This record gives sequence, structure tokens and C-alpha cells, in this order.
Amino acid sequence: MTPQTEQAPPTTGLKRNSLGLRIWHWTNSALVSAQLLTILFLSVIVKTKTLAPEFSKALAEKGVQMSPTDLRGLSRIVSHRIWDWHIWLGLALAVVLAYRVLVSFRQRGGQRTAAKLARLKARTAQGDPTVGLGVWVRYSYRAFYLVLAVMVVTGLILVFEDYFRSIEHTAKEIHNASMYLVIAFVVAHILGVFRAEVTHEPGITSDMIHGGRPVENA
Repeated sequence: MTPQTEQAPPTTGLKRNSLGLRIWHWTNSALVSAQLLTILFLSVIVKTKTLAPEFSKALAEKGVQMSPTDLRGLSRIVSHRIWDWHIWLGLALAVVLAYRVLVSFRQRGGQRTAAKLARLKARTAQGDPTVGLGVWVRYSYRAFYLVLAVMVVTGLILVFEDYFRSIEHTAKEIHNASMYLVIAFVVAHILGVFRAEVTHEPGITSDMIHGGRPVENA
């Protein structure tokens, strides 16, 4: 009697990660990282409050004297330039987020997030212990998209604050809080990808570069 072999699930010609999703992922990663770097420069590396005394000391060594008011104006030039970068990166992030919405509608079959989540849930129901965490990871992605959207919208409100004076303060508070949530997700995402690479899902990073295996029918 010929032993039965487990039949592989049918697949489509589509890769697991579409080109549009991969473009969004790496572009979004670069923009979010650059945004966080501008905050790092302003709050840690280039502290505006300490720039004036440092400018005063450097100018005094060259025999130049400036009033405290002029020194504060000089330090604001540096901070304003970095904030300009932050604003332009934020506008680019808004465009990229809109692109992500477009990509979600262009995903086909098993490439869709809902289809991937359904497959993970099916494998969990079958007792596969390696995919339980994957279900929560998929949900965390959705939460990240929501937080990112909140950060982008509140950032746009702050950019065009002249039209939103009544909610400017609230938008600023929400924007700052969402930034910390984004930082937490970025750290958790990097640690999670590293864990997956060295345990149950090697090649997950390269899959986000070249697309990965053909996706199963869904």
C-alpha cells in the first residue's frame, strides 16, 4: 500500500509581499527613522537651551560679543532648520501613508492582510505552536497604522495651525504621545524580526526585499 504524502497547499503566482507593500515598508521605515532622528537631535544632541552659552563662549574666544537676545536668535536658527526638516519629512510621511491605503486596495488574494491573518488563525486552530504570536503581530500592525495615521493627522494640524487654533494644544499633546507609541512599536518590531530570524522564521527580512515565497491561495 502506497503511503499517503501530505499535499502542499495550492499557490498562486503572487509573492507573499507585493512590490507595492515592499516599497511602502522601506520608504516608511526610512521616513519614520529620519523623523525620530530630528527629535533626537533637538532633545539630546543639539539642545537649544544650551546652544546660546556655547555660541557665546565660542564667539568670546574670537573677541566677538553678542547680547543674550541675539544669541537666542542665533540658536533658534539651528532649531528652526531642524524643525523644517521634521515638517518636510512629516509631509512626505503623509503622502506615503496615503500610498499605503492605495496599496491595501491593490493587494490580491492571499497577499491581503485579512487573508494572511485567516491562514495564521487556521494554523493556530490546528495546534501549530509557532504561529500563535503571529496573529497578535498582525493585529499590532493594524494598531501601528492607526497610531501612524493619528501622528500624521495631528502633525498636519500643527503645520497648518493657523486654521486649527482651537485644537492646536490638544493636537500637540496627541502628536507627542503618538510619537512615543511609534518609538515603542519600532523597538518591538526590530526585536521581533530578530527573534523570528533566529528561531522559527529565518529569511523574514529578505522576504520583505525580494517578495518571499509564492503566496498560498486564499
